This record gives sequence, structure tokens and C-alpha cells, in this order.
Amino acid sequence: MSTPITVSVLVNAPLKKAWDYFSLPEHITQWCQASADWHAPKASNDLREGGKFSTTMAAKDGSFSFDFGGTYTKVVPNEMFAYTMEDGRTCSVSFDETGDETFITETFDPETINPVEMQEAGWQAILNSFKTYIESH
Repeated sequence: MSTPITVSVLVNAPLKKAWDYFSLPEHITQWCQASADWHAPKASNDLREGGKFSTTMAAKDGSFSFDFGGTYTKVVPNEMFAYTMEDGRTCSVSFDETGDETFITETFDPETINPVEMQEAGWQAILNSFKTYIESH
């Protein structure tokens, strides 16, 4: 099995706001894209152990879309959650408060189709999009 990939971001927002903006569907659809020519037109999230989530990620020109989803395996509110993706890979997301800021770390199993560097850059771009969104709202 491949070495997990870790990406992280420090956001200028308190922990509770970061947790809510990261997990509530009405916010997910505003930030969950890796570049300006993509968007997330639909999201659902049942943030509890055994709960499922799904986010539709789509090119704005309508040329391509896919659903990214999985099932939560562990949830510690305002601290961390872990999930298994539909293809069996795992991911954990932690939230660490430092004063008025929150440090978010995602560690995930890479898939085998795209280069590790591309996957890391894509997931980091989505986290950076989250940072831009939360800090402007």
C-alpha cells in the first residue's frame, strides 16, 4: 500500500466556525473545488459514525463531473473525523485550534491512477479554496 498523503492549512477562523464551514453542505458547495473553473453544485453530509457524505464536483462548462463520497468511521466533534471513501481508501481530518486560528490537516490514502504529486496538489488546492472562502465570510 502507498504512503498516505498529508495536506494542511491554517485558517484565520475559530475552531467552531472552521468545523461548521468544513462540514455543513451549504458551505461545502461554496469552497469544494480545486480551481476556479470547477464547482460543487451539490453536497450532502451526515457527520456521524456510520453516516455518509457525497459532494458532486463538476467542471463549470459541464464537460465533466463526479461524486466524491464515503462513510464516516470516527467523528469527534470540533476535533477530528475519519472516513472510508467509496473505493476503500481512508482519510482523516483533524482540527487544531491555536488562538483565533484553526490548523486543519487531512491525511489520505492515494489512488493509483494519478501521480502522487497531482493528488497532493489537488487536495491542497481544495484546502486553499476553503481558506479563501472561510476568511472572506
